Amino acid sequence: MDSLAAFATDKLAALESQSLRRRLRPTRRTDGVCVERGGRRLVSFSCNDYLGLSHHPAVKAAAAAAIESEGLGAGASRLVTGDNPLLATLERRLAALKGAEAACVFGSGYLANLGIIPTFMGAGDIVLVDELAHACIWGGARLSGAQVISFRHNDVDDLTGKLAAARGSARRALVATDGVFSMDGDIAPLDDISRTAQAWDAWLLVDDAHGLGVVGGGVGVGALFPSARIDLSMGTLSKALGAYGAYVCAAQPVIDLIKSRTRTVVYTTALPPAVAAGALAALDIIITEPKRVAAPRLRARRLTRSLGLPTAESAIVPIVLGDAETALAAAADLERQGLLAVAIRPPTVPANTARLRIACSALHTESQIDDLAAALQPWMQA
Repeated sequence: MDSLAAFATDKLAALESQSLRRRLRPTRRTDGVCVERGGRRLVSFSCNDYLGLSHHPAVKAAAAAAIESEGLGAGASRLVTGDNPLLATLERRLAALKGAEAACVFGSGYLANLGIIPTFMGAGDIVLVDELAHACIWGGARLSGAQVISFRHNDVDDLTGKLAAARGSARRALVATDGVFSMDGDIAPLDDISRTAQAWDAWLLVDDAHGLGVVGGGVGVGALFPSARIDLSMGTLSKALGAYGAYVCAAQPVIDLIKSRTRTVVYTTALPPAVAAGALAALDIIITEPKRVAAPRLRARRLTRSLGLPTAESAIVPIVLGDAETALAAAADLERQGLLAVAIRPPTVPANTARLRIACSALHTESQIDDLAAALQPWMQA
């Protein structure tokens, strides 16, 4: 065995010993909430397709029509092969929805944050990041070369103290946080965070991946805090919109600079036109179907009420079980009962907080939510 393979083998063995090795399992999504895995049909609670739009007839038809007229792939970077009009149309629609001057789309949410932060921050700057922010925010902050400072989760006092202590020696400052936190489903106090950022002349980046289409009447988490100034409003097309890719909304000069200098825009192939077409159709549904938009949180609140948990703020309900072995056992037990709820283990979540992360969909029935609650009860009482 060569040295690289030996290194990988040793690392895998160490992960296996801690129940932290990850494996891909072939799974086919058959509709908005059900999957086929291992020859069985399961009701999935581990999918971010919160509105079931990835299988919506209008969304699929729009994508199929775009493939017929535009082809499958984009061909190259937008700056090289030319800018497909569907991408510009999608950006205008997103900017209008978020109340911003302009927008830029990206190949994924990870690419967005990995590119946005280094565009504006560098050596001599500071980036303050909520300790539970998504990995791509941490990745972009570290890649920027700025000093990266962690503040306690949703703790505005801790943010204020650390920003005050570091701001004087820094050229520029950025505060970065999720809007809806992907593993806990709670919402950042953006009004207070925004006031703190403005008081210390810091820009605010909010990742609204799990808010768009679900909270704030579908507009996203910013609509819950109308007085908050969000300088960089980032989100994804791959959750509630049922498509793929991401976006950032901001002032026109900010977006112009991103399109000129952000490496994950300039040096990567553009989104396929069909993805943009599908996302545009999904935006139409979000705007015209308020009951669909409200449904994921109603399902999540039905679940938290049944389990005696704090009222869900979003479509996400964490069932924290502690060690990885317990979370894996619980996931296996639910799968035997026809329910898919994947175990989330460190380092995705902090040590000793392995969990089942429940994602509720507008297409889940009340009886499916009740079946899940009944299956979870023994594990919560253990």
